[in-house]
Amino acid sequence: MRAIHSKLWRELWQLRWQNLAIVLVMAAGVATVVMSISTLLSLNRTRADFYSQANFGQGFVHLKRAPLALLPRIRAIDGVAAAEARVVMMVTLDIPGLLEPGTGRLVSHPDRGLPLVNRLYLREGRMLGTRRSGEVLVSEAFARTHQLHPGSPLTAVINGKQQRLQVVGVVLSPEFVYSVRPGELLPDDRRFGVLWMGYEELSSAFDMHEAFNDVSVTLLPSAREAAVLAQLDELLAPYGGSNAYGRELQPSHRFLENELVQLRTMALVPPAIFLAVTIFLLQVVMTRQIAIQRELIAMLRAFGYLQREIAIHYLQYALVIGLVGSLLGTAIGAKFGVDLTIMYAEFFRFPVMQYRLDWWLVLLTAAVGVTAVLAGVWNAVWNAASLPPAQAMQPEAPRKYQRSLLERMGLQSWLPQIVRMILRQLERRPLRAFFSSLGIALSIAILVMGNFLEDTVDHVMDFQFFTTQRQDLMVSFVEPTTGQAARDLGKLPGVIVVEPFRAVPVRLVHRQNQRRLDLLGLTADAQLMRVVDPQRGPMPLPQSGLVISRRLAEVLQCRVGDIVKLEVLEGLRIASDVSIVAVIDDYLDLNAYIELATLRRLLREQDAISGAFLLADRNQMPELYRELKQTPRVAGISIKRAAIDSYQKTMAENLLRMKGINVLFACIVAIGVVYNCARVSLAERSRELATLRVLGFTRGETSWVLLGELAILVVAAIPWGLVVGHGFAWLLTAALNTEVHRFPLIIHGRTYAFAIVVVILAAMASALAVRRRMDHVNLVEVLKTRD
Repeated sequence: MRAIHSKLWRELWQLRWQNLAIVLVMAAGVATVVMSISTLLSLNRTRADFYSQANFGQGFVHLKRAPLALLPRIRAIDGVAAAEARVVMMVTLDIPGLLEPGTGRLVSHPDRGLPLVNRLYLREGRMLGTRRSGEVLVSEAFARTHQLHPGSPLTAVINGKQQRLQVVGVVLSPEFVYSVRPGELLPDDRRFGVLWMGYEELSSAFDMHEAFNDVSVTLLPSAREAAVLAQLDELLAPYGGSNAYGRELQPSHRFLENELVQLRTMALVPPAIFLAVTIFLLQVVMTRQIAIQRELIAMLRAFGYLQREIAIHYLQYALVIGLVGSLLGTAIGAKFGVDLTIMYAEFFRFPVMQYRLDWWLVLLTAAVGVTAVLAGVWNAVWNAASLPPAQAMQPEAPRKYQRSLLERMGLQSWLPQIVRMILRQLERRPLRAFFSSLGIALSIAILVMGNFLEDTVDHVMDFQFFTTQRQDLMVSFVEPTTGQAARDLGKLPGVIVVEPFRAVPVRLVHRQNQRRLDLLGLTADAQLMRVVDPQRGPMPLPQSGLVISRRLAEVLQCRVGDIVKLEVLEGLRIASDVSIVAVIDDYLDLNAYIELATLRRLLREQDAISGAFLLADRNQMPELYRELKQTPRVAGISIKRAAIDSYQKTMAENLLRMKGINVLFACIVAIGVVYNCARVSLAERSRELATLRVLGFTRGETSWVLLGELAILVVAAIPWGLVVGHGFAWLLTAALNTEVHRFPLIIHGRTYAFAIVVVILAAMASALAVRRRMDHVNLVEVLKTRD
């Protein structure tokens, strides 16, 4: 082994703590990339495999009733590869051990063979028997929540009659990977489940013999989706077809795609910021570390080593650090990727959820990490190696003495001598001080970015579930009914306030932009389901026009005063022009509101409602639930407390777990940056500090010369670190926003305080480590001068 190689391994060991800090900083950047991208790729592969195996539909339409004889005409539509006609109904479930009523979505299954579209994956038990009464298949999420297995009983209110059902199998469906009750945004596996029943039995129960009310189709590769959906609408319109839609609007796929979009954002934005900050910090730290060895490089030149050999030696030093950091980051990222995949498997139901780390991703991140380190040291190494040996062996010429700014202002009498020394040093090397402070500021910024999501999620929950939605229950009816139903609800045990609503599927069109959604009609003075103004106060609905969410206004590219075309997708299919009278902020889905009386005039209805919001006495909830279970026309009951729990379990848990990982990595970066700044400063000024000791300064005084400089850099970094962190957080929220979920930029003081405290603690720990090292410095060795 050549002497220069021995020097490499010796210095790697001697500077192990500094090198470890650099490795950890780099590993944090690499781990975020590996974790997020590998999880995203694994989920995409899992989804694509399941959709393909189950022949998941690409077009969907719900209607009132059509004869089965129409199915061959649907299959004959140009571009349709396969079509499946079904009966789909909502029922009330009486679930053992569940006090409140549950909701079931009953879907028909062929009595013989398998469906052509949306095939089921059997997880447990068996498929349905031929013409066996009362047998059902149950979705896995619902079955696991209620400990349902083959042989378990269930009771359902089917078309007004209680019927005892028996579970014979637990299944998965591509339609319900993310299982939500119609009209809601969040899964509630405790109170909502999907059940499959034989076609003959289900169609007979609802008087749908030889008929269907739901169709799913798959398309040929050459098909034009818009053309196929238009032909479906034309064919099924006489039978109450409610407008065909593609896979992108299918509820389960839409929510899953929303999660993947947000994961894609988390896979790109924070890792990109982490990696950019890491590259910058490594360049600063490694450049200063190489500069310390200026005289040593000159000695190697004097002993005959070529400039190229010296450059390669220091690049090897950086290469070792880069490889170790990349490998460690890859291992950590893979571990967290597995954890995230397991988390997603808890509420995305796939037959197999396998995590796979692609080799190309490992190689790519390693290449980026190593390149970053090599780029960081190249300029410093080449400049040092280019100096003539005689010149390089001499210490750098001392900076020209000049008084600090405060001294020139005549304030020196107010400053202790050590403070004046610190200020002079900072002014003599302004670029070094600037980049050191910038590195600390960036560590504060990524701490803010990693920690603010909790503030945002808390704000969204408070706004949606306490400011806007003030009801305890939302009751939906099987079919629109008269206002007498709301008055009947008011007579149930414990009901204090009843507010009716009317929900109708519509399509809003503005110029070339359009969106399908449920238009919600509310009473003008609604207090349980409120529309709120920007000051979070109640906004009375106007007697004409629409109030829409800001995100919907952006999608339609409209503003207050614009006229949009409103097409009703049920009943008489009325179309009319309405004006936008207000745009409001909300955070879940695309929403449009209208005054209930105005909607009734628009629909040419007298007194129709779709359901009601209830405020109830919680002490009488058990009696209320029992009554609702026995009410035939009730299709579903949404409980606000359950919605809050579901939000925390899904969206909040996902984001907060990502937040925890980001905070961990941000803390590593912050500690590594501050520690390296302190250690490199000690190495750069060891001769100067030793001289002060010989001149009579105490250990404490010499420590203050160095650590006081570090303290000033930390204090100077805090304000602009918080500003940059605010900018990072704004960038992340902007990237996370989708049509389903939106996140305002909310950063509480505790988040800023957390970032400041972490950096200050890192500075204090680094100061203690540096102080201990200063106490053990050999003054004679340090003060030796090479001639």
